[in-house]
Amino acid sequence: MQASDTKIAFVGLGLMGVPMAKNLLKAGYQIAGFDLNQEVAAKFLDDKGFQFVSSPEQAIQDANLTILMLPDSAIIDALLWGSNGSTGIASQLRKNSYLIDMSSSSPISSKENNHNLEKLGIKFIDAPVSGGVKKAIDGSLAIIVGGKKEYFAEVHPLLECMGKSIVHVGDAGAAHAVKALNNYVSAAGLIAASEALNAAKKFGLDPHVVNQVFNASTGRNNTTENKVENFMLNDAFNSGFSLALMRKDVQIALNFIENMNCYANLAKQCVLTAKEADEKLGKGADHTAMFDYVRSAAL
Repeated sequence: MQASDTKIAFVGLGLMGVPMAKNLLKAGYQIAGFDLNQEVAAKFLDDKGFQFVSSPEQAIQDANLTILMLPDSAIIDALLWGSNGSTGIASQLRKNSYLIDMSSSSPISSKENNHNLEKLGIKFIDAPVSGGVKKAIDGSLAIIVGGKKEYFAEVHPLLECMGKSIVHVGDAGAAHAVKALNNYVSAAGLIAASEALNAAKKFGLDPHVVNQVFNASTGRNNTTENKVENFMLNDAFNSGFSLALMRKDVQIALNFIENMNCYANLAKQCVLTAKEADEKLGKGADHTAMFDYVRSAAL
């Protein structure tokens, strides 16, 4: 898939979407972008090949590839199929064009969307990302891909503009399943580290030293390596990923695990803890503020 032959509709230009779109522009792709927040248009004033449009319908005109980077499956489903009497964009997508859902969506919903889009002649790929804003900016995201192998081969060059580790994991919906499970494991590690470090401090231990031991031992995880010192023990709580999104992600994972009729006790507790922290800390709280919640909620 050559940049010169590809016109992209990019719907969802948030913290992740903006740098991802910019890396595509640097590679020579043309983008018609849309976001409900019209102020993001100013971030692309110096970017050639970008046009900010007034609606998703306008974005997909003449596009042979559409990228969705939206908050959740409910919003994606409403966009594709309509809601409250409105018509979705699915029927307006060009036949044989690609729709790549790079959001953290429900794997069950993605599988259904693939089935329905296939009937319309649309090639669906789920390609959620991991790595946060920093890796979105430098184009080194981990991208998990689900969909037909031939589709994966065709869009691989485009995905390489945004990610470093690009792994095809199975049919449509598989990537969103893997992403949901990854996010659950990551969130569980964050909550565990927050509780452990708070208990260590209460005992009179230096949490910085304790975290060093974790990182040299079997307790090491993404939180202990990348978040504890940079965002948690210094009370910065500004990693760029919200607690509300973490709460949403663990709920998606729990729903998926339960749909598979699997044991899910720890996942249930993670959802409960994320819900309590999100409601206590309020809108806009960073997910690393889980440590602050644990401190304040300690008995």
